Amino acid sequence: MSLSLWFRSPRYLLTLFLAIMLVLAASLSWLGWRLLKQDRALESQRIQERLDNAADLIAASLLHKFSESRVQFTSLLTLSDSDLAARASELSSQGAGTALIVVFRPQAVDAYPRAALLYYPFLPTAKEPPASIFEAGEVAEFQQKDFAKAIAVFRELSQSKDPAIRAGALLRLGRNLRKAQQSRAALDIYGELEQMRATPVGGLPAELLARHARCTLLDELKRTTEVKREAGLLYADLHNGRWKLDRGAYRFYTQETSRWYTPDPELQAHEQDGVPTATAVELLWEAWQRIRRGEDIAAGHRSVWILGRPVLLVWQTRSDRLVALVAGERYLEQQWLLALQPLMGRQSVRLALTDAEGHPLLAQFSTTSTRQAIRSSAETQLPWTLRVLSQDPQAELAQEMNRRRLLLLAFALLFAFVLVGSYFIARAVTREVEVARLQSDFVSAVSHEFRTPLASLCQLSEMLTDGRVPSETRRQEYYEGLRRASERLYRLVETLLDFGRMQAGAQQYRFELVEMGPFFRGVVEAFAQEAGERGYRVDVAEHPHLHLPPVQADREALARALWNLLDNAVKYSPQNKTVWAKATCENGRVAISVTDKGLGIATHEQKRIFRKFVRAASAEIAGAKGTGLGLTMVQHIVAAHGGQVQVDSEPGVGSVFTILLPSAKE
Repeated sequence: MSLSLWFRSPRYLLTLFLAIMLVLAASLSWLGWRLLKQDRALESQRIQERLDNAADLIAASLLHKFSESRVQFTSLLTLSDSDLAARASELSSQGAGTALIVVFRPQAVDAYPRAALLYYPFLPTAKEPPASIFEAGEVAEFQQKDFAKAIAVFRELSQSKDPAIRAGALLRLGRNLRKAQQSRAALDIYGELEQMRATPVGGLPAELLARHARCTLLDELKRTTEVKREAGLLYADLHNGRWKLDRGAYRFYTQETSRWYTPDPELQAHEQDGVPTATAVELLWEAWQRIRRGEDIAAGHRSVWILGRPVLLVWQTRSDRLVALVAGERYLEQQWLLALQPLMGRQSVRLALTDAEGHPLLAQFSTTSTRQAIRSSAETQLPWTLRVLSQDPQAELAQEMNRRRLLLLAFALLFAFVLVGSYFIARAVTREVEVARLQSDFVSAVSHEFRTPLASLCQLSEMLTDGRVPSETRRQEYYEGLRRASERLYRLVETLLDFGRMQAGAQQYRFELVEMGPFFRGVVEAFAQEAGERGYRVDVAEHPHLHLPPVQADREALARALWNLLDNAVKYSPQNKTVWAKATCENGRVAISVTDKGLGIATHEQKRIFRKFVRAASAEIAGAKGTGLGLTMVQHIVAAHGGQVQVDSEPGVGSVFTILLPSAKE
């Protein structure tokens, strides 16, 4: 492509350049998006692998706990009854009341610690005295309504050496004394019956029957304070497992005492913990019966959900015995899961356990969390499904977001670098193209400027040479025309040479003390004479030479600057043939102003016109010729004198150019 085509069609080149840059920017954006997507996938994979590894370690640790329990139960199965009781009590004490060990035999159920079990699934049949012993007294009581006779019969039987007969007689004696309105004597008899402790009466402990009967009597006597105290103690003993009761007896006496006493929250919480455990023992007893029939597994573990609470069952059997661990939520947290805390801390994870029905055993987070590792009970052989989540998902998310921000920032910087680089490259190319165009226009303008004086020189020289001069007066006019054309040509050449020296930084100024009044008038008058030949008039608004301070200046350079301003005023005033020149003193500085009523300059162009080769748009539209160097030289010369150039212009109104120079007195 030739230079002429290059300069003629810069938009094509810029369009091509911008298209390439847009393709590059789009490629960078796509690459950044792909990299971010890949980084997100890798980070998710890394976190998931860590969670999977932590889940496997936790599952292995829990399986180890089950193995330890089975080993302990296997050793218990081989012990004698006395040694088993001692060893089971020792093991249960390690649970700090949060779990119990149950031992099943064909006709017996033992729990360690005993107080942890509120009621039992099975109680052996107690040896009771024959009913005929109490028949005479009961006939007198219920059929004959002869309470005195019944009291005599039962009082005699209460002296029996057989504890079972004595306890049965005392219970019946107290009942008849109450019916006979002998309340004080009845209370004494119930106190005596209470001392017989666990002696069975109708399958229930004598102490329990006596204390319940005592509360009933006190309630009938309206002795509210005493009945509340007695009922509170009875309620506490029922919930502390003082007696071996079956489910029916436990619930009956619990409801009875609740009529007289409102338990405190601590006792209620104990019951909420104890009832699920007792219910779980009943389920375990049923499983023991199935095991004995060969319908269930002899060893295993199971998590059951009872009354809104999780209970863990771990059992081991042999032909005549079953040993089991019945553990609630607190036991698992304190004995098993607490041991997992160091592991979970190292792995920075949290744990949730759910049973086969989806009930939460331990939920440190919502099981609906998205990023988690899941191990089903079928995979781990545990009674729960394990769910493992990061300990601080928000921190991991923040870390991931920070890394993503860094990547985005890097790509944004790269993208910005491409855009900014593209902008500056396009700007540089545009400027170079513009400079080339301006230089081309400058060459054309200079050629035109040279053509006019050269044409005059050629024409006048030819006329003088050929002798075509009608008179001596006309000859002198021709000589004067030759002089003016030569001076104009000289000024053009000097302007170009001075501009070249200014651009190269080689321009030298010869400063001297210049009286600005005569200097100003001399330059203006010389220019006015030349402008008059073109039909223009220079009006000096004032004659302030008597008041202008002197200036240290290069007379020739400063005259050229003022001449350029006057020449521009004439050149760009095609309609108004008058320009005004004025010199004043402002704040200790000399101000030389040139005013015209010409084309004017737009505000946004008033800074650009001082650049080389740049001309106002109004001048180009009007077809005014010029090189675009005059104002550049004016600014350079004035700046070298320590002054400045100001412009005040409005399109269609005219312009005022002012040179401000520091006086020599400053």
